[in-house]
Amino acid sequence: MIIKALVAVRSGSVRVSSKNVRPFAGSTLTEIKIKQLLRIKQLDGIVVNSNDDEILDICSKYDVELVKRNQYFAKDDVTMSEVYKNMAENFPGDTVVYANATSPLISDQSISKAIATYKEINEQFDSLNTTHLIKEFMLLDGDPINYSLDNQPRSQDLPDIHAINFAISIIEKNKMINYSNVVGRKPYLFVLDEVESVDIDSMLDFEVAEFLFKKQSGHTV
Repeated sequence: MIIKALVAVRSGSVRVSSKNVRPFAGSTLTEIKIKQLLRIKQLDGIVVNSNDDEILDICSKYDVELVKRNQYFAKDDVTMSEVYKNMAENFPGDTVVYANATSPLISDQSISKAIATYKEINEQFDSLNTTHLIKEFMLLDGDPINYSLDNQPRSQDLPDIHAINFAISIIEKNKMINYSNVVGRKPYLFVLDEVESVDIDSMLDFEVAEFLFKKQSGHTV
């Protein structure tokens, strides 16, 4: 089993301009993620997949494999299913550890534990996906979906609803191609805490994540 990390970074971002390469805690999200993955001893390599020559050039100074993505698979209107399948088809390895650059707060220990867990459970489950628990009162079209208005529980007693945060997803390459996804049909849910689950999808997320990252790293905040 050849296990390699896949870091997918495209140019452009609708909600946070150039978020993968804009300054973040004295570096960039992309370089922070690569440096972290280089510390994970269970990995047999790191693959950076991008449509952007500037990003690939930045990454070329590290010990990683570079894959140039066809521009079609970096458009805003292409589905993630198409993107996942294309990335897997161009992935040089057996097992994909899809590591989201916009999840800078997941720890080395959690990544290592996720890989070790996947090796133990991969005969019973077809992927491992990081999640966090949602303990909120949720409505769909005005109707409660995880509690009853007639017998409202305490928030801590709400059912465990898992939200996939994509900090780490582990799946065999051939399954990623067949499913066009990093989530299998029988995923193992690997729960992270609230901080490690932070995913940067807005400027507020970016600023909060940078603040927490600097605090964890001992920077002045």
